[in-house]
Amino acid sequence: QVQLAESGGDSVQAGGSLRLSCVGSGDSYGNHCMGWFRQSPGQGREGIATTDNFSRTTYSDSVKGRFTISTDNTKNTLYLQMNSLKPEDTAMYYCALRVANDCSIRAAMYPYWGQGTQVTVSS
Repeated sequence: QVQLAESGGDSVQAGGSLRLSCVGSGDSYGNHCMGWFRQSPGQGREGIATTDNFSRTTYSDSVKGRFTISTDNTKNTLYLQMNSLKPEDTAMYYCALRVANDCSIRAAMYPYWGQGTQVTVSS
């Protein structure tokens, strides 16, 4: 089993920055993918960034060029650096893990999830 815990959500002005963290604990896996997802009220869970154990990354068009996903394996921590934040980035942000050789940006492909951290961006 894997436990994931996000932190770093906050309320910021448009144009600001935040860094989200996701600490993992429990079982460890060789080939795996970790991702950041977000969900606004009444919307589905949107995949925005993934990374694998080779540090290959993918981004959704909505965040490409503004957000950066990274890991610190010494701390079992996944990060999401968010710059140039927009009001439409307001959402609950979740990290997730998938044991697989290929990363998917589809939320349904990830069995392990954290509880989420709220990001609110005001104009």
